[in-house]
Amino acid sequence: MVDGLGNPVALSFTQGSVHDSKEAVPLLGKISLDGSAVLGDKAFGSKEIREYITSQGGTYCIPAQSNVKEPWEVDYARYKERHLVECFFQKLKNFRHVATRYDTSGRPEYFV
Repeated sequence: MVDGLGNPVALSFTQGSVHDSKEAVPLLGKISLDGSAVLGDKAFGSKEIREYITSQGGTYCIPAQSNVKEPWEVDYARYKERHLVECFFQKLKNFRHVATRYDTSGRPEYFV
């Protein structure tokens, strides 16, 4: 989870077989949502997550999946700001690139 500037607020590491939405409510519970707007992709549009956000005093900007019978309103101008999450993960990938170098043989060389 990142803040409005793309800085990390809370992280949760799980196994690769665990879906991201299963960790959403416990992760959201680590911060105050009062007056906040939570931006997320379609995977986080479950009723449980949306109800948790509104019960904590926040709002959500999560588009509905295509198979939802009663889709909700989404502010797509605000939703565009979700790219900050993607920028955060790109930063992590870049820092990994700096922390480990790979020579032509593909073996990592760690900085000392």
